[in-house]
Amino acid sequence: MPSRFRHAAIVGKYQARGIRPLLEEIAHFLVAQGLDVSFERETALATGVTGYDVVPAGSLGVNCDIAVVVGGDGTMLGIAREVARHNLPLVGINQGRLGFITDISATHWREALGPMIAGDYEEEHRSMLEGAVWRDGEAIFHGLSLNDVVVSRGATASMVELRVDIGDDFVANMRADGLIIATPTGSTAYALSAGGPILHPSIGGLVVVPIASHTLSNRPIVLPDGGEVRVGIVQGKDVSANFDMHNIASLLLGDQIRVRRSAHRVRFLHPRGWSYYATLRRKLRWYEGVV
Repeated sequence: MPSRFRHAAIVGKYQARGIRPLLEEIAHFLVAQGLDVSFERETALATGVTGYDVVPAGSLGVNCDIAVVVGGDGTMLGIAREVARHNLPLVGINQGRLGFITDISATHWREALGPMIAGDYEEEHRSMLEGAVWRDGEAIFHGLSLNDVVVSRGATASMVELRVDIGDDFVANMRADGLIIATPTGSTAYALSAGGPILHPSIGGLVVVPIASHTLSNRPIVLPDGGEVRVGIVQGKDVSANFDMHNIASLLLGDQIRVRRSAHRVRFLHPRGWSYYATLRRKLRWYEGVV
């Protein structure tokens, strides 16, 4: 059994109303279990929690050896990008509906968290994407994503035309509302709603999904994650690239977005008995009709 943890970070969806009491309950619980506790700086400032050390998000992996993330999948996406390079394990407590990656209910967190901080848990690693926007031979933006990289048209603009290359191979010119490049984790997010397949997190691959393609033969494709996907802007106005929730807008014709698997992975901890398939079943309601 792994050794127990010593110093926990608490990260919360600080925009959520009424989250402070839950954060403080979790902090008191962790202290009672013998752990030091620090709060992520923006969480502490926004909620007014005091009495604990405050650490910037980018430094949590240096100071702490486990992070408890309270909120939804969006909160987890944000902190995962910050701590992945430090291999900091993340535990997700979902404040609302059960998420795909924040899988512990806010009403049963004590029963789950107690054994986990003592070393009794399931562990998994999720791949990430890293990418850049290139213009005139120079990278003008770098991004990291746990879910996906999305190239899309503006809200009031018409379709975009994109050139897609995989490594040195030209694949297609497609006209669509955009294109999604997703990790297995991101395959159950935007890519799924756009008609893409679900990839199990252990698969070493990524999925490329057109958004509302104007040609029915442009279909989602699953690729090995050892190469680079290059998306060039051929035509379109107000085209943007989105790395999870971080945008670079106003891309120009001729710009190219290059995406590959990151060297960093996200480390998730789950309660003993956790199952990816059970998460899919609950989230996608695959149990409906079962008696």
